[in-house]
Amino acid sequence: MADPKGEGLKVGFDGNLRLRFHGAKVTSDAGLLAYRDLDEALGLFDSVPSVFHDSRTGRNIQHHLASLLRQSVDSRLAGYEDVNDADRLSVDPTMGRITGKKIDEKNAASANTMCRFETQMLSVQGNLHALSEVNG
Repeated sequence: MADPKGEGLKVGFDGNLRLRFHGAKVTSDAGLLAYRDLDEALGLFDSVPSVFHDSRTGRNIQHHLASLLRQSVDSRLAGYEDVNDADRLSVDPTMGRITGKKIDEKNAASANTMCRFETQMLSVQGNLHALSEVNG
């Protein structure tokens, strides 16, 4: 609900985030924040860490599995057919917030990272089955 003082809308998943209309000056995908708020309310991606097999090793893992899956799904909801636009979306403030990044943190996942996630992790038979288990 809009604040009559013009402070903008708040979303449930991040109380510090306020939505204000400024045309497409900052992002054209702000509508995705409604999906992210619904995701938070329903816990749609809460089970991802427990049902997906993460084959990544090392200490340089920058994105959680739930964030990668959320970015993959939400970019499709926004009308992006594949990961070709992921580099542009990775610096978009909306995508950063959707994936759980704070304003002063690093960007969402790049096209290379999303490509690896979708072709190497989602295509593994166990993870394909886990997709059906994400929502219980």
